[in-house]
Amino acid sequence: MKEKPEIKIWEDLILSKIYRIREEKVMLDSDLAELYGVTTGNLNKAVKRNLIRFPADFMFQLTTKEFDYLLFQIGRTSWGGRRTPPFVFSEQGVAMLSGILHSDRAIKVNIQIMRVFTKIKAMLEDHKEILKKLEMIEKKDVEQDDKIMLIFKYIKQLETTREEAVKYKEHKPMGYKQGDRKAQG
Repeated sequence: MKEKPEIKIWEDLILSKIYRIREEKVMLDSDLAELYGVTTGNLNKAVKRNLIRFPADFMFQLTTKEFDYLLFQIGRTSWGGRRTPPFVFSEQGVAMLSGILHSDRAIKVNIQIMRVFTKIKAMLEDHKEILKKLEMIEKKDVEQDDKIMLIFKYIKQLETTREEAVKYKEHKPMGYKQGDRKAQG
């Protein structure tokens, strides 16, 4: 019995097909169909036969405006393409697809896609930690700036006090000199 060759799809290819829409990381139905080796129409038919598996947070259809914006961002032409905006699938929706697409290829591709989503989450967590550290550094920097400003304020006060003391010493006293009083009387 012949063993089927392993399907290897590069992580970069999968990453290039993940978009951020409505604050969700999603993949287009057409991109998923291409990865699974099926037509977009067949993928969507399988989904429609199993709609109960795809609530709104697993899959939704783009608005025309969202689709136009996406086409502009990714540089695809809308000429000669689809007539309706695509469906997009969140990470959970992609996972659910493996339950309705029964080919070996779909299962293997799904595993690779899930691994990429997991790596994205890990990278985001790393970025959150870096951002927290930067915020702490910035906060310390602001506190140090405040302390430095306070030091300058105290230095200015000391300088003002010193200048006043010098002026006071240089100032000629007002009033009568004792020697002058005797000379008048």
